[in-house]
Amino acid sequence: MTQAQYEQCLDNWTDREATAEAMIPLIGRLYREHNVVTSIYGRALVNRSVISLLKSHRFARQIDDNELSVHDTFPVIKALVDLDLGPASIDVARLAVKFQKEGGEDLDSFLRRELASIIGRKGEKREGRDVVLYGFGRIGRLLARILVEKAGAGDGLRLRAVVVRKGAANDLAKRASLLRRDSVHGSFQGTITIDEENNTLTANGTRIQFIYASDPSTVNYAAYGIKDAILVDNTGVWRDEAGLSQHLKCEGISRVVLTAPGKGDLKNIVHGINHSWITDDDKIVSAASCTTNAIVPVLKAMNDKFGINNGHVETVHSYTNDQNLIDNFHKGNRRGRSAALNMVITETGAAKAVAKALPELAGKLSGNAIRVPTPNVSMAILNLNLKTATNREEVNEYLRYMALHSDLHKQIDFTNSQEVVSTDFVGSRHAGVVDAEATICNDDRVILYVWYDNEFGYSCQVIRVLEDMAGVNPPAFPEL
Repeated sequence: MTQAQYEQCLDNWTDREATAEAMIPLIGRLYREHNVVTSIYGRALVNRSVISLLKSHRFARQIDDNELSVHDTFPVIKALVDLDLGPASIDVARLAVKFQKEGGEDLDSFLRRELASIIGRKGEKREGRDVVLYGFGRIGRLLARILVEKAGAGDGLRLRAVVVRKGAANDLAKRASLLRRDSVHGSFQGTITIDEENNTLTANGTRIQFIYASDPSTVNYAAYGIKDAILVDNTGVWRDEAGLSQHLKCEGISRVVLTAPGKGDLKNIVHGINHSWITDDDKIVSAASCTTNAIVPVLKAMNDKFGINNGHVETVHSYTNDQNLIDNFHKGNRRGRSAALNMVITETGAAKAVAKALPELAGKLSGNAIRVPTPNVSMAILNLNLKTATNREEVNEYLRYMALHSDLHKQIDFTNSQEVVSTDFVGSRHAGVVDAEATICNDDRVILYVWYDNEFGYSCQVIRVLEDMAGVNPPAFPEL
């Protein structure tokens, strides 16, 4: 390598850094002034660093075979600021690629055509919707992080309160610390202040009322100014309509979402698949399980194209708080053995639960699970017998297309790296990530490996259900 080549490489990098730096205030303006959330193939750009922006562009090669340049997206973002846009979710990568492929007109004309329905609507406000978190464990705290991150101007989902049982005299400080620091997901991106006198935490400007209660039917949420709220029960204590209906007896609560598989006649919703089943009459719905959310989108994609005769789902799942750290009594089989030292075979209802979101697969799948000594990120192995013969290349190309261009692009992600391992998917906002390099195909039999962040990816799916129920989902562009 010559000195000139070395310097040119460094110059190229600093030029890209400078361009990314110039993007940051424009991304912020779009978010604060227009309520426009920008992303690169589903990876949000709001409140991201220069390096994060460059990594998001680099990641694009996993999806579209080519690394996306900030020089491609910067003109798009710059032009968006001048269009007086109303609230929207805009994938600038998809817009930039579409503009390059179509050609034939200048960027301004292209954007005005693509975004015609929201141009000139700057300043339009949607009515926000109050949200209450009942429980503040792994999922509850991640939901809080996402809700704070997406607070915007306050006209979307508004986190108003958290309900917990008081665990100690310094309970609020301990809750704040757990929100601020996370051994798996890292530190909270922002500031958190504590008001012990009023039992509130303020996270990046979102004031969260902490309510101490042990009986879900005794809280008067209206006394805290909360009205028509959606309550998210992430305790797992009540999973049927009778138990969860206790929340609806409380003034200020109008609907309930369960973050676990629902029992009885409760609708189990996997966003992207059957969220259209939710009606205004549904006061209680379940967001199903993390595993069900991970596998159903991929199963639907495969069944739509190739047909599924039958199959088996094996889940390699990180341990959870339900297990023991060291050997001790547990009512469940094998779960009493140390989660940190053992692989533990256990049951999963995910395969049967698929039918609640995809009735066409009822009775076609069996399932089991192995809990392993990792704290987060799991894998589902889908062993499928298809109705149509295919090959590995066709399957992978189809699933890449589904991750890029289909209505399931928020649920299905795609990677073709031979070097990825579980920790690479911590923080994934997709329901599942297809590992293309692991795909096995033999005529009408295919084995797919799907990674999923069983905490954060699932929490993102729950938020999507909440946005639909609250009617605060902004339009997404470009339309697929």
